[in-house]
Amino acid sequence: MQYFESKTFDQITPGDSAELTRALRDDDIGPCVDLPEGSNAAAPNDGIAAGAWGSALISELLSTELPGPGTVCLSQSLRFLAPARLGEMITTRITVRETDPETRHVMLDCLCTDSADAALVEGTAEVIAPDKPLRVPRSGRPSGQLSKPGAGFDALIAATQPLDPIVTAVVHPCDVASLEGALEARDKALITPVLIGPAPRIKAAASEAGLDLAGVEIVDAPHSHAAADMAVSLVRTGKAEALMKGALHTDEVMSAVVNKATGLRTERRMSHVFVLDVPSYPKPLMITDAAINIFPDLLTKADILQNAIDLAQALGVAAPKVAILSAVETITPKIPSTVEAAGLCKMAERGQITGGILDGPLAFDNAISRAAAQAKGITSDVAGDADILLAPDLEAGNMISKQLQYLAGAEAAGLVLGARVPIMLTSRADGALARVASAALAQLFVRHQQARIAP
Repeated sequence: MQYFESKTFDQITPGDSAELTRALRDDDIGPCVDLPEGSNAAAPNDGIAAGAWGSALISELLSTELPGPGTVCLSQSLRFLAPARLGEMITTRITVRETDPETRHVMLDCLCTDSADAALVEGTAEVIAPDKPLRVPRSGRPSGQLSKPGAGFDALIAATQPLDPIVTAVVHPCDVASLEGALEARDKALITPVLIGPAPRIKAAASEAGLDLAGVEIVDAPHSHAAADMAVSLVRTGKAEALMKGALHTDEVMSAVVNKATGLRTERRMSHVFVLDVPSYPKPLMITDAAINIFPDLLTKADILQNAIDLAQALGVAAPKVAILSAVETITPKIPSTVEAAGLCKMAERGQITGGILDGPLAFDNAISRAAAQAKGITSDVAGDADILLAPDLEAGNMISKQLQYLAGAEAAGLVLGARVPIMLTSRADGALARVASAALAQLFVRHQQARIAP
C-alpha cells in the first residue's frame, strides 16, 4: 500500500517546495464552481473554474505533500490572473517562504501555471505544520481534509502510556455511548472501570452494542441517584480514584458530589475545565468555567483559575499562560469583569494564585491572536499565546466552547476539579473520543497529583 507522509515542522526549511501537474477536466469544474441557474453546464466559465480548481490543488499539496498529513490550514490569499481551458495541463507549486518556530506556522508562496508557463493563480498560504510524522494511505483522490478531528488528542493519550490505569466509578452507564466510552478508555489502559447502575440495563446496553463486559466489575444500583451516591462512597472509602458521568443528568452526579456530609468537597471551589483541540490553534486550549459556576465572584474565580493551572501543569505545561477574558482590554468599573481581571493579576503577584502567568482583561481576539494584540498595541507574554481562557461567567464560557466546537471543528474533553477526585463530566451528546480524552485528562491529573505529594 502507498502512503502520504508528512514533514514535521523541524524538517521544513525556507525554499522547500512541492508541485503537481494535472489536466483540467470537465468533471473537475462541477465541485469547484456553482453555475448560475439556467446556464449551460457544458460551457462553464473556465476562468472561474481555474481559480477555484487551483485553490483546491494548492490545498491538496498542503495536505498530502508539504507539510502533508496533519497540516492545519489557517488561510489562503490568492489572486486569479487568467482563465484556463478544458484539457489544459496546469502545474501547481508551493514553496516555503518563512517559518515560525514558536508557533509552527509556515508561510508558503503558491503558484499555478499553464503549459506555456503563464501564471493563472498566485498567492500565499499559511499553515500549522505537524509536530510529529504522520502517514495515511493513498486511497484515491484526497478529500481536502487537512486535519483529522481530534488529532491533537493523540499526543495527550500517548502521554498516558507509562501510567497505570486509574480506578474509575462510572455512574449509571446505561446507554451505548457512555458504556462504549468507558470500555474504550479501559482498552487504552486509561481507567479500570467500575460500572455502577441497574445491572440489567447495563448488560442490555452492552448486548445492544456487542460490547464484552467480561472481567468488568458491575455494582448494582436501583436508579441513577443511588448510583451517584454509591460512586461517591467508593471514592470516600478509597476504592475509586475518579468519577465518570454516564447516562444521567449532571445535577444528579453533582448533588451527590457536593453533599456537605457525604460528598467530595475540599477547601477549594469546584469548577469545570474544557480542554479543546481547535484545528486552527497550535496547542490545546482550556476554557473555564463553562459548566459549574454561573456568576463567579473574585474569590471563586481565583479557585477556578488554580484548578485550571493545576490541570495544565499535569499536562506538561510548566507555566501556563492565562488570559482573563472580558469585552475590552482596559479596566473600567462599568464592566466588573475588567476590575476582577486586574484583581486576579494582583493576587497572582502576591502568591494567592500560583503556577501560571496571568494577564487581563483581554478580549477573546487578543487572547488567541498575536496579530490582533499587536494591532491594538498590547504588550504581553499571554496575548496571542494563551493556554487557558478564564471566562467572565458560565454563559460566556459555554458559548465560546460550543462555538469553537460547532463552527471551528474543535473536539472537546473536560473535567470537574476541586473535588477529592477529578470528575469526567461529558455531555450525553458527546461521542467516544470526548470520553476517552477526558479519561486521559483524569489519569494524567491523578498521577501528577500523586507524584507531587509523594515523599
